[in-house]
Amino acid sequence: MDKKKLDTFKKRLESRQQELRRTVTRTQADGRTADEDTAQDIADRAASSYNKEFLFSQSNNDRQLLQMVESALARIREGSFGECINCGKDINPKRLEAVPWTRHCIECQEKLEQGILEETSR
Repeated sequence: MDKKKLDTFKKRLESRQQELRRTVTRTQADGRTADEDTAQDIADRAASSYNKEFLFSQSNNDRQLLQMVESALARIREGSFGECINCGKDINPKRLEAVPWTRHCIECQEKLEQGILEETSR
């Protein structure tokens, strides 16, 4: 991959990383304050509990995506960005445009989703 294209992906990933960090921090703060309203009514407590659970789930998803973005930035630094971590083939440029933090080529991603391929932590 040429340096200009790699720099473009790096900037996009760094921007997404900053955005996700802000979102995770904000969601965690919102989750902490969800119980501060001392709701006396059982319906209010149930709604508060639901909101807190939703915020926790959202924060967890954002943290996982942040980890994938940071992993992609590490692959840029290592020089392996754009290669499938499973088979080593180049990932289709259109796939990278759509999902720059992807770790797998489309074939390996399909195998992963079908349960044929084991997830690796690289």
